[in-house]
Amino acid sequence: MRILVSGGAGFIGSAVCRHFVLELGYEVVVADKLTYAGNLASLAPIANNPRYHFEQRDICDKEAVDALFAKYRPDGVVHLAAESHVDRSISGADVFVQTNVIGTFALLEAARRHFSSQNLPDFRFVHVSTDEVYGSLGERGLFTEATPYDPSSPYSATKAASDHLAKAWYRTYGLPVIVSNCSNNYGPYQLPEKLIPLMILNALDRQRLPIYGTGSNVRDWLHVEDHARALGLILKGGRPGETYNIGGRSERRNIDVVRQVCSWMDLLRPTDQSHHELIQFVPDRPGHDRRYAIDASKLENELGWRAQEAFESGLAKTVHWYLSNQHWWQPLRETVYAGERLGLVRG
Repeated sequence: MRILVSGGAGFIGSAVCRHFVLELGYEVVVADKLTYAGNLASLAPIANNPRYHFEQRDICDKEAVDALFAKYRPDGVVHLAAESHVDRSISGADVFVQTNVIGTFALLEAARRHFSSQNLPDFRFVHVSTDEVYGSLGERGLFTEATPYDPSSPYSATKAASDHLAKAWYRTYGLPVIVSNCSNNYGPYQLPEKLIPLMILNALDRQRLPIYGTGSNVRDWLHVEDHARALGLILKGGRPGETYNIGGRSERRNIDVVRQVCSWMDLLRPTDQSHHELIQFVPDRPGHDRRYAIDASKLENELGWRAQEAFESGLAKTVHWYLSNQHWWQPLRETVYAGERLGLVRG
């Protein structure tokens, strides 16, 4: 199996590549533009593996994408390349439209031409998306694959658009597309702009721990390595034209997540002042969805997937990883993101 992974140098993408190469024995071709969110250091565990190939490419460049398919003739695609940070989409939506919509279109078209010209009965195009396309839940209920789309942010709107394109390329052209929608990922190699690594590193530096609103927004947390395993199963056994929701069944309020991080930091990096005292509530971001929660029953029942990492154990491993891998995150704190507030609406 030779799999083209777009966005393979990103947080989730690199986890997928490590899993595919080291656990499944697949050959992987990474196509990544290496924006601020792409980091080849995240692929270091497989960098010298003969089953790993890297191509610095922009998926919006149709000729470059076509050349990738001609050169490598992949047996499948896992499409992860995307602008993914909600806060950044609020203050700069244009790049989200280009990458998430136009880039997905270019990749779908290249895959369609490749599929129609080759005898590839087992070819699959797995389009990786987010639960944010569904909008906000109330106090009860779960997102299912039949939940209507109701995106709130420029990020989720562009991901919703790309989901619709992917489904249309299956229905119109017969491209064997499968869509996955996942909940909030966490784990090693995540860029420090996201909640959990931001809280860990701010706490380590004795900086404030900013919490939007009252911290009552609820997210379902999924360890990135569980997500990678799910995508491997979907690529191999998922049904074309279908959607599979991937969730960790680990709903937590944001404030409770941060408090758990603080408790671990108090244990592992004790100081005269508890890290809990660094928590500071800040004005909420625009359009902040109240609650996300995923029903992963379809994936569990059809493909036998189960999340192996409980949130408490996964968070403990994540905190330990960041404390032990300063060589990976320190350059990012100095050149990419130093903890400043993002997502402020510009006039």
